[in-house]
Amino acid sequence: MDVSFLGGPQPQRGVGVVAPFDFALDRELWRWVPDEVSLHLTRTPFVPVEVSLDLARLVSEHETLHDAVQALAAVAPEVVAYACTSGSFVGGVAGERAMCAAMSQAGEIPSLTTSGALLEALREIGARRIAVVTPYTQSVTDSLEEYLAEGGMTVTGRAYLGLTRHIWKVPYRDVVDMARQAVVGATDALFISCTNLPTYDVIPQLEAELRMPVLSANQVTMWAALRAIGARAVGPYQALLDPAARSGPAGMSVSPSGPFPVPDPVVESMLGAVEAVESVVDEPEAALAGAAPPGSDGDPADGLDPGFGTGLGEGPYLDDSGGPAAG
Repeated sequence: MDVSFLGGPQPQRGVGVVAPFDFALDRELWRWVPDEVSLHLTRTPFVPVEVSLDLARLVSEHETLHDAVQALAAVAPEVVAYACTSGSFVGGVAGERAMCAAMSQAGEIPSLTTSGALLEALREIGARRIAVVTPYTQSVTDSLEEYLAEGGMTVTGRAYLGLTRHIWKVPYRDVVDMARQAVVGATDALFISCTNLPTYDVIPQLEAELRMPVLSANQVTMWAALRAIGARAVGPYQALLDPAARSGPAGMSVSPSGPFPVPDPVVESMLGAVEAVESVVDEPEAALAGAAPPGSDGDPADGLDPGFGTGLGEGPYLDDSGGPAAG
């Protein structure tokens, strides 16, 4: 069969991505990428250290970045993104800029980081008062707050999980619960930190409920990398990416009592529909499980991984052996 008329594969533009060794969300990154762009990922070498400030420093050493970018240079990406929030904010604003310079020099390719992209995105949407959600321990969360302050931002509220491992397993419900706790007072936007924390599907839900732009680590990384090559990230109903979303629920003013929705028939009906679906899914599961009392261990109605507790505060979180994880 003659297939010469197909003319070969369509030309692709390349974006290089340097990720920490434990990064598990390759598929999530791809969801922001248009069809004409390919991601080329490489990882930093494994080190036996749990998520902490020490790990952030190890995975962002200039020698490590140099080797990773040189490996990516073989496929000639147009830009390289370092996809790790803590690794790019642990050295402050000056440290982030030095990382970009080291990567650019290593491969002679324009380079950026997640934390640098965050400040760029916050300026893009005109936000200065930020609520922060992280899966990190307190010390790592403190370091993020210091970085934001150095970048001219004020953290108005925060919530964190205290995790040191398996962050990619955190369910959306925990992220939503943390967001509701973190957003207090006068807040311009919410930032969900960590490129290993799933966020793609939860962003529109939170923007509709909180009436403000919601940014996440993977979202700002892909937004900045694609913008650097003149392409646009794909993210329907995400205010940073979708102009229609900025003028929709996320662009509406908040009520005097806080950042919760002012009455809106369309948004109310959307949220009602979500709650209805959740009740249809949850209740039969609870019945099949013998309707265990709410709050008991393994309650299917919770929709949470028992190893992650309630999703708020600092634990205890269980490791694979059933004991509390460090952190």
